[in-house]
Amino acid sequence: MVKSIGVIGAGSWGTSLANLLAKKGYQVTLWAYEADLVERMSQTHVNDLYLRGITLSENMVFTNRIEDAANKQCVLFVPPSQAMRQVLTSCVQFMCSETLIISASKGIENDTLSPMSEIFQQILPKELQQRTAYLSGPTFAKEVALEKPSAVVAAAEDESIAVEAQELFNTEYFRVYTNDDVIGVELGGAIKNVIALAAGVCDGLGYGYNTRAALITRGLAEMKRLGIAMGAKQETFAGLAGMGDLVLTCTGDLSRNRTVGIELGKGRKLQEILGEMTMIAEGVKTTLSTYQLAAKLQVEVPIVEQMHAILYQDKDPRQAVIELMQRELKSEYV
Repeated sequence: MVKSIGVIGAGSWGTSLANLLAKKGYQVTLWAYEADLVERMSQTHVNDLYLRGITLSENMVFTNRIEDAANKQCVLFVPPSQAMRQVLTSCVQFMCSETLIISASKGIENDTLSPMSEIFQQILPKELQQRTAYLSGPTFAKEVALEKPSAVVAAAEDESIAVEAQELFNTEYFRVYTNDDVIGVELGGAIKNVIALAAGVCDGLGYGYNTRAALITRGLAEMKRLGIAMGAKQETFAGLAGMGDLVLTCTGDLSRNRTVGIELGKGRKLQEILGEMTMIAEGVKTTLSTYQLAAKLQVEVPIVEQMHAILYQDKDPRQAVIELMQRELKSEYV
């Protein structure tokens, strides 16, 4: 039975999940990269950089030494997706064969085009690969921290590991379902950030609800096509990690990716927008990975392609929308 938990990554999501577990009575050690943030959290029990206004449980301790969080019975990984490989490599030596491992990061690694599960498979010994689950779903960290009812998915190839993660996280305000489609759950959580950028662009251009609904629906079609090409189950994309997360991130004011898209739609430049942000908008780098992955697998993803052109080729967002609307006519289900 898990008693001690290490959480790797003190962004808003990592901090919120750590706090949820601590409030359940677990002894939680939260690792942050920033030494000054660790010092302040230790003194105030508030993450003033990423989760302002939330008082953290007294069951939490804070560290800048990664080994202090990685040598627990359960280790939850929540770093930015592009840092996952480096962070996991630093932690693996401190984990034993009985460690329960959970990933809650959403993204596709640049260069390798690997979802998080492939990185875990490449780095972890086989016995730990089999004890790894992936948490995803429609959640804003601040709302979970405020105990607003939410629902997510814990995915693992081994059902017993998915159930173990389910029982670990489930509370009266945080409901956890299980799923055995790891790649589908992961891709839903990653690609929805790309579509959320595009939804924000449409909002920034001043388009309406019709546009947003069309964008979400066709974005789901792209997500599903790419997922199926990678071996995912179609039904996963109709669930919490697919449609659920997509709707939330494309419509919610707390969405960092939608916020970046809004500013792009207003005509601002990407580097200027990112320079003003404390937290990471995962969709910016995931757009590059998704675009390249789709090209590699020869999967048609026109929204992703236009979002890539806006981000990386300085394309006029209004022209991108025009080109999407004027594509060759076709059946909805082709």
